[in-house]
Amino acid sequence: MIEIGFEFTAMSCPCEIRVVGADEQQVHGAAQAGIDEVRRIEQKYSRYRPDSLLSRINAAAGHDPVQIDQETHALLQLGGHLHRASGGRFDLTSGVLRRAWDFRTQRVPTQAQIDALLPLVGWGRVVMTPEHVRLPQRGMELDLGGLGKEYATDRAADMCLALGMHGGFVDLGGDIRVIGPRADGSGWRFGIRDPLNAGSLNGELTLTSGALATSGDYERGFEADGKRYGHLLDARSGWPVDHWRSVSVAAPTAVAAGMLATLGMLMGEQTQRLLAQESVWSLVVGTDGAFTGAGYSNSTRGLGYEP
Repeated sequence: MIEIGFEFTAMSCPCEIRVVGADEQQVHGAAQAGIDEVRRIEQKYSRYRPDSLLSRINAAAGHDPVQIDQETHALLQLGGHLHRASGGRFDLTSGVLRRAWDFRTQRVPTQAQIDALLPLVGWGRVVMTPEHVRLPQRGMELDLGGLGKEYATDRAADMCLALGMHGGFVDLGGDIRVIGPRADGSGWRFGIRDPLNAGSLNGELTLTSGALATSGDYERGFEADGKRYGHLLDARSGWPVDHWRSVSVAAPTAVAAGMLATLGMLMGEQTQRLLAQESVWSLVVGTDGAFTGAGYSNSTRGLGYEP
């Protein structure tokens, strides 16, 4: 068995696919298939590309429905499950709030600026069938930023598995899906970052299968007048959540882990009960740096997603 790593950039983040296979040619072929799949998904759902399906849907807001395929319908349905599970805190239409929140300038918007955008937020207003989707009001947008990277992570790993790879992992900017163990049969060790201390770890997790995802406010956020403003917004209010600094989850797939990590950040005091109900391994870090963990099992029941 040989083990080779391939680094690349996609979805505005550093990525790696590391593959364990029988020979070099097979490993290269599987890794390239995984990278090609990531780029396909990025091209299809990037809001930065005017030719993407997502951009066409957004450009048609307030006008005619846009035709979609089964893959897109399934992703949007998953977004709907998360909307319901989060009590409306997660919303695929909330990307318009970035017009008020520019984390590069580190300026806190006014309540009036947020109030002007909230009428454009509302998953319940999206009209969708298995073949079409329509945003009823001009200015509305869909943004798959909360799902697309995790979905691409799983798809790339599945491509490698389908091509007979024995092990490895896919890491898209910290969203990780394990293909299988190392060449010697041991697990892969992944660090859990300390959100309060850059360059430090809260611990490590070793996996031979499954996935790991972390959601937190430390990558994109700023402090103003002694208050921390993270990039994860409660779609109901338009303001950042501030109960936790990060939530890490291990689950069977990257989509499941990412869903639970994001919900964990959004659900505040309900987070630990949610994660306990799902019976996943988790590491939740509070604003004071204190953290707690939970058990792990292959369960994602209750969220409408079957791995």
